[in-house]
Amino acid sequence: MIQKDETAKLKQALTVAQLYYEDELSQAAIAKKLQMSRPTISRFLQLAKAEGLVKIQVENPFVDYQDLSEILSEKYQLKIQVVPEQYQEKKTMLDRLGAYTAAYLTKIVQPTDIIGIGWGKTIHAVTSQLEKQDVTGVQTVQLKGSFSFGEERTYAYESMNELAEAFNARAQYLPLPTFFDNQTTKELVEQDRFIRSILQLGRQANIALFTVGSVRKDALLFNLGHLDESQKKKLQEEAVGDVVSRFIDEEGQLVNQELDQRTVGIELTELKKKEYSILVAGGAKKAATVQAVLKAGYANQAIFDVSLAQHLIHYD
Repeated sequence: MIQKDETAKLKQALTVAQLYYEDELSQAAIAKKLQMSRPTISRFLQLAKAEGLVKIQVENPFVDYQDLSEILSEKYQLKIQVVPEQYQEKKTMLDRLGAYTAAYLTKIVQPTDIIGIGWGKTIHAVTSQLEKQDVTGVQTVQLKGSFSFGEERTYAYESMNELAEAFNARAQYLPLPTFFDNQTTKELVEQDRFIRSILQLGRQANIALFTVGSVRKDALLFNLGHLDESQKKKLQEEAVGDVVSRFIDEEGQLVNQELDQRTVGIELTELKKKEYSILVAGGAKKAATVQAVLKAGYANQAIFDVSLAQHLIHYD
């Protein structure tokens, strides 16, 4: 049985969807009309799709991944690669995305490089398909904390092991939670010489490989046991998603300074300094966060699947 608050949300989602798809109002116009924020309007549109209030099916047999790459590279002014739908005959989007990114990573890595990675299913799809390389002097490091209280898997340990093995390196883990309960504890722990050296190695990394998360109920960061319901609700109202576990708005700006000060790992400004700051993502539901990351300049390269790429072409 649908609860009253759920019914109210569905009605709001329906109203937003009608204004957007039938009346052809922009998200900004709807936000002004309904006195809501643009991220809230975006989430109602996503909810409308998820609940079947809106059904969109696009079949384009003429899609050319090279054209998509060129269009997006021009739009965002950085190198964007789109993975072919039949890449290596992989059956799933995640496998194709992972295999393509793994192949690209092995092409660019040189001796003495430092590779820093995030974690999650997308990153694991990359590292699990890395082949053993004939290279020495490479260092690998985990860019953000990963310990959790929940049962969701981050694949942080597996990904670091696979990356290190592929490049004949020692896996440098960051053995800390994603968020500390308070800033004071975090700062005390980061004074430890070992922890400080891992964080410094992450800052020194010239290659950073990371993905993005959403603020949907099924978002991985929402299910690690760190955030309570009120914190999640506030983030859903203010943020479009996260990058390296730091929640951002549609312009790529941090939305919760207090939470950010308790977050373990590389800071967003550091991503801009990398020789290779590589965002890898797939699926249309990541579009809002990806757009924010690209607008803010946290990535200088990106690898997407066709679905996400097509969605970004006309994304506002």
